[in-house]
Amino acid sequence: MKELLRSTDPTIIAFATALLQGERIACFEQDVNMSVLEGGIGIFPRRLMVRADQHVAATRVLEDNDIPLGL
Repeated sequence: MKELLRSTDPTIIAFATALLQGERIACFEQDVNMSVLEGGIGIFPRRLMVRADQHVAATRVLEDNDIPLGL
């Protein structure tokens, strides 16, 4: 798995996930449960991971939709 996107905004993660699923690119969200440690204030970024062989295609999908990768 390779990191594709890093953001503290859960709406960006959700939108990116929907776009990737629409293109049949498997993705996995990491650091979802960090809100327990931070108290739900959103200071720790979440990461969206994709398979290494799909990383280039996934990056293209996000860039085409003006989603900042935050890396």
